[in-house]
Parts: sequence; structure tokens; C-alpha cells
Amino acid sequence: MEQTESGTSVGVDDPYRFVERCDHLTDEGKCRFAVEHGDRDPQFSSELRAEEFQCPVAGETDEEGLTGPWDWQDCPHFRARNTSDECIRCGLTEQRMAHDDDRPLLEEHHLSYADTSVEGSGDPSHEITVSLCRWCHAKVHDSWARIDDDASPDPEAIAQQETRRARQQEELSFETAADRYDDT
Repeated sequence: MEQTESGTSVGVDDPYRFVERCDHLTDEGKCRFAVEHGDRDPQFSSELRAEEFQCPVAGETDEEGLTGPWDWQDCPHFRARNTSDECIRCGLTEQRMAHDDDRPLLEEHHLSYADTSVEGSGDPSHEITVSLCRWCHAKVHDSWARIDDDASPDPEAIAQQETRRARQQEELSFETAADRYDDT
């Protein structure tokens, strides 16, 4: 199983299995990195410019699926960050409170801790993240849980979620200012 730099588990054998698409891939199948950040890797950008910036993993846009000659792990600037509002392991949904400093229910979990930099640029070579609730996140890093386990939300997680949902519902109820600030 893949591990972090400190040796704890990330909960998967193959992080690329959880990738839907690269963050730099446009809907037209072009590489946004090569267009917008070509100065960070001029050789990569020049090679893709010759191909009209077509992503070498995505291939032609008129076909289904990935048809290019590369796999995600072949691209030097691949990045996939999941920004879902649901834990991919147990399905718990985030309940954020506006103007509140409560700790979020969901956290970003790194599946890939690849090389520290690409040719000295200081950027991670590949970043793959998913959303996990903080209870699943702790279980995964404690080395006994996997991302693809069939799991249910932790009872404490459900309690936190329902407490936040109740506070949201309370905020939606209408109370006039006269009733809210009655000094008598």
C-alpha cells in the first residue's frame, strides 16, 4: 500500500485508480498547464504547442474515454484534486456553517506523495487528493482502513453533521427584529 513520507498509510495501492481527470484538462481535451504555465516547462509546452495543446492522455475529443498514448502517471504536470462535498469512503456530506470557525467535517486526503519537485521547480510532481471525513481520514492514516472499504459514517460524524444541520434550520426560521431584540 502507498505510504506518506512519514510512513503512514494513504489507504490505496494505486492512487491513479481514483482519478477521474487531470485538473489541467479542458473540456476540449487541451492541456491548460501548457497554455497558461508554459514558462515553467518550456520544452513540454513547445511539444504540446506542436499538437495544438492536445492532452497526450486524453487524446482526440470526439472519442469516448482516454485515447492518448500516455497514462496519467506519464505526464510530468499531472494533478487531480477532488473538491467533493462528500467523503469518498463513507458518504458523509459536509455541513459548513457561514461565519463559524468550526472544524470542517471533510478534509483533503493525499493519495500521492510523489517526488518533491519536477526538475527543481519546487512543485510536487503529481498531486492526487480526495475528500475524506475526518473520522475516515484518521482511520486510513492509522493503517487499518482502505479508501475503497464499504464503510458507514461514524456515529460521532453523524451527530456532528446533524447538529450543524439543526443550526442551519434554526437560522432559516423567521423571527422579526422586534421579537429578536425585545428588551422587555
